[in-house]
Amino acid sequence: MILRSTPEETMKKTLALLSFVAVCVVGTAVGQSSKIQHVLLISVDGMHAVDYLNCANGISTTNNGQPFCPAIAALGLTGVNYVAASTSKPSDSFPGLTAIITGGSPALTGVYYDVGYSRNYDPPAKTTGNGVAAGTCTPFGPPTGTRAEYEEGIDIDQHRLNGGAPGASLIDGGINSIDPKKLPRDPSQGCAPVFPWQFVRTNSIFSVVHAAGGYAAWSDKHPAYSSAASGIGPAALDDFYAPEINSNVVALPGVKTPTGISCGTIRDKGSDLTAWTNSFENIQCYDTLKVDAILNEIDGKDHLGLRATKVPTVFGMNFQALSVGQKLIEKSNGVTGGYLDAAGTPGAALLNEFQFVDASIAAFVNELNKQGLLNSTLIVITAKHGQSPIDPSRYVGQTINGTSPATLLSNAGFLPFSESTNNPNGIGPTEDDVSVIWLSSSFDTNAAVAMLEANASATTGIALGQIYYGPSLFLNYNDPSVDPRSPDIIVTPNVGVTYSGSHAKLAEHGGFAHDDTNVVLLLSNPKFKPSTVSAGVGTAQVAPTILKALGINPTALDAVRAEGTPILPAVQF
Repeated sequence: MILRSTPEETMKKTLALLSFVAVCVVGTAVGQSSKIQHVLLISVDGMHAVDYLNCANGISTTNNGQPFCPAIAALGLTGVNYVAASTSKPSDSFPGLTAIITGGSPALTGVYYDVGYSRNYDPPAKTTGNGVAAGTCTPFGPPTGTRAEYEEGIDIDQHRLNGGAPGASLIDGGINSIDPKKLPRDPSQGCAPVFPWQFVRTNSIFSVVHAAGGYAAWSDKHPAYSSAASGIGPAALDDFYAPEINSNVVALPGVKTPTGISCGTIRDKGSDLTAWTNSFENIQCYDTLKVDAILNEIDGKDHLGLRATKVPTVFGMNFQALSVGQKLIEKSNGVTGGYLDAAGTPGAALLNEFQFVDASIAAFVNELNKQGLLNSTLIVITAKHGQSPIDPSRYVGQTINGTSPATLLSNAGFLPFSESTNNPNGIGPTEDDVSVIWLSSSFDTNAAVAMLEANASATTGIALGQIYYGPSLFLNYNDPSVDPRSPDIIVTPNVGVTYSGSHAKLAEHGGFAHDDTNVVLLLSNPKFKPSTVSAGVGTAQVAPTILKALGINPTALDAVRAEGTPILPAVQF
């Protein structure tokens, strides 16, 4: 019997070969030929390019006309500002981060959403916290396909800030918080669980920097974002910190926000305390945990400040506060976030989140300066995703008649049960202001599309803006008959429509709209001359640019070799 490789195995072998070739090309150790010794990467999730313009220059009707992010504005005085930067598509956090740190598209990395579908994997051994059902797996047998969840549902205990990591302190979440039994399983590997860093098919800047002798650190919102270690695995992250954002809100003794507010008691006790994202105030306390981790790392300590380590070569974090400020409707206190108009004027709740993020970044700059590291540090400010719509009048809530592409196709029997809206215990389909669809059979694509087209208008169904399938999908993604991760159909609705069904939000991300994808991208160093780049660029270009800044050949990245991802223009190191 002849054993043939699966399409995914073939892709991995190709990348492995490229990695072998790269060994001959990439031999520069960190900092040997560069004045940049450290890179601080900051993702302000949700921050648009227009947000940077407004907060750095001020708006006459807001904050007495003064800039409401003076620290970020100051970085712009020695920075290169890319006004036409685009995130990954889909613009979800998981592919968004993956693009920034690998340089790769979803087609290459295999990352489309934090909850997607994999035809070549089998269900987890234990039902996830969010309802991906456990199932069977036959070692080296044919796969059945499964939901692949990489968010809070794979934690040992998603209700705890530390994710349930054995022996961890109240706030210390990380890789040990992951329950391997809740991970999808790979039958081709004897039904071994697929850890987040194994799920991503390309290496990351953290793997490359660590392999070159550097020290790498990252802080994010879920233990699942240890995916940042793709390439060589957990060793790539010398320090990883991920307190669970969707855990129960608790008091944080000794924690004070950069704006001087104590988190020693729960700030917003009247809010829904089942997640930090349910409150404009509580989310700031959550983000402060990661801010403190960065400050400790600047001081040459681990994320909790408990032991001396090294100042990381590349490190950073994501902010969630701005994203919450953009889209939350906090019913408990009658406060609504978001913008006041299409020009991006922030409402009071959102303005406060901008000021919190800016104060945090000011603390980073001050600490770098205090430690004598500012001149040798490249600061990168960008975002995994934007948020759509900015214009509050464009938001029409969930789909018009309470339906969605996945609902329509579920009722017609086109979707796997794990994806179906008719699954009473499941995690639900991959839908926000986008619908990413994996069919039970790719042979049904044309019939499924015909049903969507027949219900496309806002008055009769799904408010369909654009649909991608067949050649229009293959152009930027992969043929689903070849790639087990590739969706069969992607639907983008009319601007302002979201398929999530949530009544607690007034904006969302994940889609292809301008407000979803056009994000801030600022590179700053005291030796830079200020400039603005109007040419279109992608956040995927951040990864090779970071390596170039550190004196490492960008071709060490799989994505650079496979997709030709260039460094960002107008910067010289």
